Amino acid sequence: MDKIKKKYRFSLMQNNINGSAGGTVFIVFILVAFGSFMILPFVYSILQSLKPAEELFRFPPRFFVVNPTLKSFTQLFTIANTSWVPFARYLLNSVFITVAGTLGQVILASMAAFPLSKFKFPGSKLIFNIVVWSLLFTGGVTAIPTYIVMAKLGFINTHWSLILPTVGSSMGLFLMKQFMEQLPMSLVESARIDGAGQMTIWYKIAMPNVKPAWLTLTIFAFQGLWNNAGGNYIYKEELKTLPAALSQMTSSGMSRMGAAAAASVLLMIPPIITFLVTQSSVITTMAHSGIKD
Repeated sequence: MDKIKKKYRFSLMQNNINGSAGGTVFIVFILVAFGSFMILPFVYSILQSLKPAEELFRFPPRFFVVNPTLKSFTQLFTIANTSWVPFARYLLNSVFITVAGTLGQVILASMAAFPLSKFKFPGSKLIFNIVVWSLLFTGGVTAIPTYIVMAKLGFINTHWSLILPTVGSSMGLFLMKQFMEQLPMSLVESARIDGAGQMTIWYKIAMPNVKPAWLTLTIFAFQGLWNNAGGNYIYKEELKTLPAALSQMTSSGMSRMGAAAAASVLLMIPPIITFLVTQSSVITTMAHSGIKD
């Protein structure tokens, strides 16, 4: 009885906060405060890239820039133009790896999650348990086994050494399975009665209904692949990614600190654009309550 009373009082307090003007102002204030705090690193990176050399090395350092300039970006592009491998080649390598790896992970994870979530077959529970157990291991633990597998397959010094490990990500499979389990089985059976095959049900029924999940997976996969320098797998200069190239260009000491700041800003732009395009679906994913029969 006491628990019920406490729950009732808490509910009344929530209603009072949400329903009053003061409560709305308080919530907005908290959201703005936390949002401003979270955006500070991004703002600081932009301001660093706009600082001239004398402000970059000033002590104590200042957060805001006094005399903004684009010399850091000019220096970065000058360094890129002097490289014996065209800058466009690095960019093309990163785009290919990111797009191929992201599409591969979304497609493979969703196709594997569909039968695991909607059908019971011998070994299905064991397979899913293995997927869950694999989430316990960080990338550092699996780095050496992954390298050995890529070397045995002959994929060292190829883009596939970065694409294949991402395509087989257990995190993507786990996320897609949890969402597809909320898809009503009656919807799948109705499509089967109408003559739809398994691929048709997956493509036209399951995927549209779990759109928030695979868009969220797209963001995570895109971010991981775009920022992957691939230093452990790719050694040929013409096959290196954009992050690896920018790291090499800006690693010649303090004289290139401005170029390094400009490079960090450029690398942040594609993931931010991807998130802004799909942010509404990401929010839906976080607050998703499931599809009910």
